[in-house]
Amino acid sequence: MTDETLARCLELPRPDVTAAEASDILLSRYGLSGVITELGSQQDRNYRVETDDRRYVLKICHMAYETLELEAQNAAIRHIGEQADAPRVPQVVPSADGQDIVAVTVREQTFQVRLLEYLDGEGLTGHRHLPETSIAALGAVCARLARSLADFNHPGLDRNLQWDLRRAGPVAVQLLSAITDSAARDRIAKTMVSAVRRIQPFAPALRLQAVHHDVTGDNVVCHRDEQGRPIPDGVIDFGDIIRGWLVGDLAVTCASLLHQARGNPLNVLPAVSAYQAIYPLKVEELRALWPLVVARAVILVASSEQQISIDPGNDYVRTNLELEQRILDTATSRPFDLMQAAVLKAAGVEPAAVSTADWRPLLPDLDIGQIDYVDLGVQSPHFAAGNWMQADMDWRILARWAANAGAAATRYGEYRLSRATLLSKETPATCALHSDICLPAGMVVAAPFSGSIDWQNHHLILVGEGVSLHLDGLELDVEAGSTVQAGDVMGTVSGEASSLGGLRVQLSTLQGADVPLFCTASEAFAWSALCPSPAALLGKGVDAPKPATRDLLDKRQAHFAAPQKHYYSTPPEMERGWREHMFDVEGRAYLDMVNNVSILGHGHPRLAEAAGEQWLKLNTNSRFHYAAVADFSERLASLAPEGLDTVFLVNSGSEANDLALRLAWAHTGARNVLCLLEAYHGWSVASDAVSTSIADNPQALTTRPAWVHPVAAPNTYRGAFRGPDTAGDYLLDVLDNLGDIEARGEGLAGFIAEPVYGNAGGIALPDGYLAAVYAQVRARGGVCIADEVQVGYGRLGHHFWGFEQQGVVPDIITVAKGMGSGHPLGAVITTRAIADSLEKEGYFFSSTGGSPVSSVVGMTVLDIMADEELQRNAREVGDHLKSRLAALIDRHSLIGAVHGMGLYLGVEFVRDRETLEPATHETAAICARLLDLGVIMQPTGDHLNVLKIKPPLCLSMESADFFVDTLETVLSEGL
Repeated sequence: MTDETLARCLELPRPDVTAAEASDILLSRYGLSGVITELGSQQDRNYRVETDDRRYVLKICHMAYETLELEAQNAAIRHIGEQADAPRVPQVVPSADGQDIVAVTVREQTFQVRLLEYLDGEGLTGHRHLPETSIAALGAVCARLARSLADFNHPGLDRNLQWDLRRAGPVAVQLLSAITDSAARDRIAKTMVSAVRRIQPFAPALRLQAVHHDVTGDNVVCHRDEQGRPIPDGVIDFGDIIRGWLVGDLAVTCASLLHQARGNPLNVLPAVSAYQAIYPLKVEELRALWPLVVARAVILVASSEQQISIDPGNDYVRTNLELEQRILDTATSRPFDLMQAAVLKAAGVEPAAVSTADWRPLLPDLDIGQIDYVDLGVQSPHFAAGNWMQADMDWRILARWAANAGAAATRYGEYRLSRATLLSKETPATCALHSDICLPAGMVVAAPFSGSIDWQNHHLILVGEGVSLHLDGLELDVEAGSTVQAGDVMGTVSGEASSLGGLRVQLSTLQGADVPLFCTASEAFAWSALCPSPAALLGKGVDAPKPATRDLLDKRQAHFAAPQKHYYSTPPEMERGWREHMFDVEGRAYLDMVNNVSILGHGHPRLAEAAGEQWLKLNTNSRFHYAAVADFSERLASLAPEGLDTVFLVNSGSEANDLALRLAWAHTGARNVLCLLEAYHGWSVASDAVSTSIADNPQALTTRPAWVHPVAAPNTYRGAFRGPDTAGDYLLDVLDNLGDIEARGEGLAGFIAEPVYGNAGGIALPDGYLAAVYAQVRARGGVCIADEVQVGYGRLGHHFWGFEQQGVVPDIITVAKGMGSGHPLGAVITTRAIADSLEKEGYFFSSTGGSPVSSVVGMTVLDIMADEELQRNAREVGDHLKSRLAALIDRHSLIGAVHGMGLYLGVEFVRDRETLEPATHETAAICARLLDLGVIMQPTGDHLNVLKIKPPLCLSMESADFFVDTLETVLSEGL
């Protein structure tokens, strides 16, 4: 195709062929008929055809496009189909007379027609969010396709195509005339000029081969993996195949991903890494990649603007223009140099380091070995109780250290806790790309290398060869624009005599002053190449140690027993908490919506102080006599209904439930225990025996000992009987089990259940269920155990104990988790008669259960709960949260129901609201996506399809709203 022909093609609308006319073509030339649906296209007219047994795509294009080019597309498809490990591609379907390309005249216009197989699967463009796995898979498909075309040749590949990135500059000039907005036109033109200038030095080294040149979200088809993520495995639409730059093929793919990158171009790097692992690019190609991505973005925007001007009714193009503008904005949102460094590192190539061998001292009058480097990271001992959120806290700590040491500096590469942002879906810029040094005012500052002086608003830039030094806090002794030699005095540290001053030190290989002081953790690997450490100026101690999260996880997995699982496949390393927030080592704040252990919230100073004071006095086992255990036991008994006045103190909920079962056995002399299906009560031998949740133990239903009798789960949402008025229906199974026990002539020890179905997501039991079951159990001499470990202790808001919601009083209450707010503490509360029954088996003790520290912790938790009105907060915030979650049901069909009350809630996801098919994979993907957006959440239930919402009781209204808003973002954008 000549330049003149290309110009004419650029001005062509889609072929004017209606669906009815396409149907006639299909029948007359291919002998096929079926349902026809138009598909979107830039310049072809495409129709999907559905016959009784197969699906096809009918492609109609202008005669201006040479037949040889269409033949190249068909030949490439056949070639790829013969290659090992190539992606799926649609096969060419010949006409009834054996032709691959058919000339057809419609209303005196002749077009070229082809029929291709329709590849099943979904595309990627419709997804507003793509997980990293999908991004990497698209890069891998692009690489596999390019590798399969490496030895393909055809004369139809050598053509002029507006999308050929070798011609991006001239094509842009042709297209710009269609853009009427002069500001937009100028911006696009300048952007293309910058991109072309950066491509040109590498152009001679860029390899040529046959490339698809359009492996985008529109032109791939996907399957879903086990987590429900879309994984590209097939490629369609070979209309842009050419002999072009190999790296240009990847540039097209990267550009297509940018509209789903949430404004961060580095999000596409998994595609680069995946491509490089399969079909490696040369260094020159990697350096040219991002300018080519920008060039592609410019052509996309300019082409759509031009196409709309000649085909105003093309809604496909009009819709795409918004996405293409987003691609261009994202592609140019970071400096070229940063993206080049990021691409190189993603491909496993380290950029060249700045040479500092000949540098002179920056502070010739200061022994840098005497500088104290201050820890301002997430684990810094200088931070507590949220004080890092106070204004200028970092500087105040630095100044305090400098006052003692003479000079103190912050650390380069440190993830600053003070930069953490609460309730943010975006990752904050916490990584320091500079160092602040506090030292005596008036101290001399010299040039470490030769260069010119640039002075902008008290910001000095020493511009050297390939590197610049940025300084703030300086009194200038040289003129702006002057040249200095290494060792020359540039100025002195600002400040009054005999006082301390501050000097900010930063190195950069970027030109100009616009260099960030902080970057996000995800961009630190790239920015550190452009803003290297000032260790050559301030000493090696200025470099903060890098987080060793991966090594730490390896250590955990090497020595921590495998059955002790961790949340998430790649978990963040959490090292600090504050109220309902947790912080990883990179300063990312997460809203903790699952931590019912930390009932007061994380890092409560009053609790820490009380525990510390008692530990300094005494901590021993409860067989010694001391005030705290007596006071705490009395306090617990006062919280229980009348008659439940005797307390055992243990370390956990598992121990509490285990002890409760032992008490039932001892008191009744019988062994048989009724429990509920889908329930969890602990890990000890006895508590595990009555735990029937297959999510916690897949063998639970087949490994119960003979004394355990599970009864039907009274799940009012998805159980055998649904709704609140089903107590009588579920009681029948209880009666059947009791009848079987009686028929064998055996006695009944008791019945254990959570008063609210906690493990199923906080589902309320049917009205009157516990009253009816308790009556039947007691009539047979058994005792009734209420497992309040998860749902009790004020969490429900409307009730302190869960059994109050059912209007019953148990014989034994078990409690743990929140009662210690993270300290190992559990309790059994019962009657004196039941407690004394254990004497028949000997005495009982728990070495640290009820220890002085544990007892003080327990009392302090109750004091704080009362003083801070946390049960009231659970009620008010919980009701608001549930109301907002319930409002999502009408907008998102994936939500089946919202369960629970107070701050024990569950959101259940189903694929079908009639069949209640659990959306297990989707729930896992939702939890993973919520983590990306700053929310900690985990699934529960036998099908792992329920969000288990049980945050610290100090949860604020603002945090509750953030959680719902973030969940809606996930459901709206896709998983």
